[in-house]
Amino acid sequence: MLLVDSSGWIEFFTDGLLASEYSKYLKDITKIVTPTIVLYEVYKKIKKERTEEDALFAVSLINRTSVIPLSESISLLAADLSLKHSLPMADAIVYATALEENCKVVTSDTHFKGLDKVVFVT
Repeated sequence: MLLVDSSGWIEFFTDGLLASEYSKYLKDITKIVTPTIVLYEVYKKIKKERTEEDALFAVSLINRTSVIPLSESISLLAADLSLKHSLPMADAIVYATALEENCKVVTSDTHFKGLDKVVFVT
């Protein structure tokens, strides 16, 4: 199982420079875990830069993954990880979700650089 961070989904949906790299990880979306905060970030970014229709299309595809709600245990773990690694809130929630679900984070977000269980796409 993999967790594709918001940066990866946004690259993929906007045909960014790393879209082809991320598409390799998105071939089988049934093996992808998605925290609800990623839905928020992707929807917001695509709606802001494109259209609501494009944003809703992106969310409809992401909803075919295993969407993980923010639970109490993920929240507390995220707080601990944020303190330990100086992670912003959303990134800490993403990382905590990946650890709870025992999967790797696929990302280009530099906040994750050097952390265990992270595949850094460049």
